Amino acid sequence: MDARPPDRLLRDAGDVRTVDELASLLRALRRRHARREGHRVLSYRLLAARAGWSHTAVAEYLTGKTLPPTDRFDVLVGLLGASPIERGMLASARDRVDERRASGAGAAASAAATPVVEHRVVPRQLPPALGNFSGRRAELAQLDRVVDPAGPPHTGAVRVVAVTGTAGVGKTTLAVHWAHRVADRFPDGQLYVNLRGFDPDGAVTEPTTALRLLLDALGSPPARSPAEVDAQTALLRTMLADRRMLIVLDNARDSAHVRALLPGAPQCLVVVTSRNQLTGLVAAHGAHLVTLGLLPPDEATELLRHRIGEARCRAEPAAVDEIALRCAGLPLALAVVAARATTAPRMPLAALAAELRTAHERLDALAADDPQLGVRSVFSWSYRALSPAAAQLFRLLGIHPGPTVSAAAAASLAGLPAARVRPVLAELVRSHLLDEHPGGRYGLHDLLRVYAAEQARRQETGEAFDAGVRRLADHYTHTAYQGNRLLQPNPAPAAPAPAAAGVVAERLGTAEAALAWFNVEHPVLMAVFEGAVAAGLAATALHLSQVTYTYLDRQGYWPDLLVMQRTALDLARRLADPAAEAVAHRAIARAYTRTNRYADAEIQLDAALELERGRGDQAGEGLTELNLSLVRERQGRHRDALEHGRAAHDLYAAAADRAGQGKALNVVGWQHARLGEYDETLDWCGRALELLRGLGDRPGQASTWHSLGYGYQHLGDLAEAVVCYQQALELFRELGDRHLEALVLNDLGEVVLATGDLVGARACWQTAVDILDNLRHPDVEPIRARLAQLRG
Repeated sequence: MDARPPDRLLRDAGDVRTVDELASLLRALRRRHARREGHRVLSYRLLAARAGWSHTAVAEYLTGKTLPPTDRFDVLVGLLGASPIERGMLASARDRVDERRASGAGAAASAAATPVVEHRVVPRQLPPALGNFSGRRAELAQLDRVVDPAGPPHTGAVRVVAVTGTAGVGKTTLAVHWAHRVADRFPDGQLYVNLRGFDPDGAVTEPTTALRLLLDALGSPPARSPAEVDAQTALLRTMLADRRMLIVLDNARDSAHVRALLPGAPQCLVVVTSRNQLTGLVAAHGAHLVTLGLLPPDEATELLRHRIGEARCRAEPAAVDEIALRCAGLPLALAVVAARATTAPRMPLAALAAELRTAHERLDALAADDPQLGVRSVFSWSYRALSPAAAQLFRLLGIHPGPTVSAAAAASLAGLPAARVRPVLAELVRSHLLDEHPGGRYGLHDLLRVYAAEQARRQETGEAFDAGVRRLADHYTHTAYQGNRLLQPNPAPAAPAPAAAGVVAERLGTAEAALAWFNVEHPVLMAVFEGAVAAGLAATALHLSQVTYTYLDRQGYWPDLLVMQRTALDLARRLADPAAEAVAHRAIARAYTRTNRYADAEIQLDAALELERGRGDQAGEGLTELNLSLVRERQGRHRDALEHGRAAHDLYAAAADRAGQGKALNVVGWQHARLGEYDETLDWCGRALELLRGLGDRPGQASTWHSLGYGYQHLGDLAEAVVCYQQALELFRELGDRHLEALVLNDLGEVVLATGDLVGARACWQTAVDILDNLRHPDVEPIRARLAQLRG
C-alpha cells in the first residue's frame, strides 16, 4: 500500500497533470488518514456521510472518473486530513489539471476520464410535510400565483412571500406544505431556518447565527465565513446569485429580523412566516402578503375529518361541529383534539365534545378575557387525558429552557430511567403535545411550553417543583463534567456531589462527542446555570461554571465566560469557598487575557495567588503562575514570563503534580524560544512532550508540539517544524481550541513561505484570519497585514 509521507505527497502534487494522477494522491491521503483515525479503511460511505454528498460522487472523485469542483475539492482534502501546506499544493494541482483539460493539453492522458461535472451542495432542508394537510385553498391559490409562469413578469427583485397570522394558526404547516409542492421548481435546493422570533424564553436566532446556518448549508466552510453581518450577507448573496433556490424563514420576529437573510437573485423565492404583519417587507421588497385567519367552520370540520376519519365523523356530525366550535377554528387546537380522538378510537366523539365543553367552561370562569382561551381549553382537555407519568413530564418540560431536550434530560426531569421515559415521550408525541426532532431530541410549541410551565407552577408542589429543577441542574452538571474531562483531563475540577436520585447523565465517550454535546447544549447550559442560581442551588451552579469553562474558552465564547464566572465568584464568596473563589478569579483572568485586557487579568491573578498561598495550595498556585506567564508573554515581557514558568515548575514539583510539571516544562521552553534560546527550547519541550505523552494529556501535547515547531523553525529545520506544527494543528482541532489553532496556522504560514510556497502560506494565513474574524479577536490584525503584504 502507498504510505507516502507528507513531503512525498507534496513532491508528487507538483507533478500531477491528469485526473487519474490527482485521484491517486487523494487515495493516498485517504489511506493515511484512515491509519490516523484507527480505521482499516475510510469508506466512501463514511466520507459521503461526513461531507453530506452522495456515495457515488465521492467514489467518482477518488477513482478519477470526475474532477471535483473547487468548493468540493477543498472540503474533500480537509476531510482526508490534508495539512494546510498540502491543501495549497493539492489545490494548485487541481487547478492545473482543470486548465490542461480545458486547453486539451491533457486530453491524451485523460481520454478515459469522463468530462468534468460541476457538483454543488444541493440542500434539501425542508421539514417533513404534514401527510393529512387540508383546507387553506384560498391561501394556497395565492401562493401558487407567485410562482405561476403565466403571472405578472418579475421586476428583477427577489421574490418574497410573507405568511402572517396569530400563534397556532398554521403558518409553518402551510408554508412547509406549499414549499414541498413547488420544490421541483427550485432545482438548486431548499433552505429552512427557524428564527424563533417568539420563543417564550427569548432565545431568538439572531441574523448572524441564521446567516452562518445558511452559509453552512450551501457548503461554505465555517472557518471562511466572515464575522460581520454585512459581509455574511454579501457572501450569501454571492453564493445564491446563479442559483434557483427556495428559502423558508420560519417564525420571524419582524421585517428587520430577515432583511439580512434575503438573497439578491430574482430567481430565488423566500417564504417568511411571522405573527407580525411584516409591513416593512411589503413596503421595501414588494412582498406578497398572505394573512392566515382562523379556519372557517367548513375547513375546521374538514381538518377533523382528514385526521379522525370520514366514517367516524359522518356518524357524529353534531359532535364534529361542536369540537370545531370549541377549538375556535385554530388549527393547533384542532390538531391536538384530533390526536386525542385517534388514540381513543372507541370513545364517541360526543363524549370528547362534552369533555372539551367542560374544560372550556372551567377556564372561562378563570380567565374570561383570555384571547387564547380556545387553545388553552383544548390544551387543558388534552392534558387531562394523559397518563399520570406523561402529565407530570409535560408539566416538568415547562421548566426546561428549550428549545429542544434530549431523552436523557427529559428522564432526569421526570426522575425516571431512560428506558421508561421513552414510552412517555412517545405518548406526548402521539397526543400532539410534543414534537420529535432529528437526533433524538424533542421540542414544545411555544404556546404549549407556556401552558406546561403554568401547570408546573399550579400543580407541582413546591418540593416537587424544586426537585425537578435540581435534577435538571444535576443532569447538565454531571454530563458537562464528563465532557470537560474528555476535553481537558489535566487539571480537572473535582467531581460534583452525587446527583439527585433519578438523574440520567448523557454518555460521552470521546472528546469529539463531548464537543458536539457542548455545541448543541451551549444555550441550555447558560440558562440552566442562571436557573440554578435563581433556585438557590449555589454549589451546583458553581460546579457547572467550572465544568463549562474549557468549552467556553476554547470556542471563543468569552463574553459568556465572563458573565458566568463573575456570578461564580459571588457564589464562591457566599459559600465561603476560597478554592472555588481562586478558580473563578483565574477563569475571569483567562477571558481577559484572551481579549488582551492584561491589566484586568493581572488583578484577578494576584487575587487568586493570595487565596492559594493562604491555603497552601501549591498546585493551584502553580497554575496561576502559568497564567501570569502568559500575561507577561502577551505584554512582551518574556524574561518575566520565563521566571513565572520556572516558579510554576517548582511549585508543581513540590506538589508532586506531574501533569502540572509537564505544562510548566513546555512554558519554560516556549519562553526560551521567545528569547531566542532555541536549543533550550528543544531540551525543555522535549522533556515536556515525553511526560505529557505518558500522561495522555492531549491539550498539553498540542501546546508542546507548537513550541517545538517554533524552535525547529528558528533553528532552520523547516521540515521538522512543519511536522511539529501539523501535530499541534491536528490536536487543537480535535480539542476545539480555535484561537490556538489560528496562532499555529500563523506560524506555519511563515515556515511555508520560507520554503517558497506562496500559495500554501496564503492558505494558512487566510484560514487564521477567518477563524480570528469569527472570534472577533484583535490578534487578527497582524496576520491580516501579513496576508495583505503577501498578496501585494
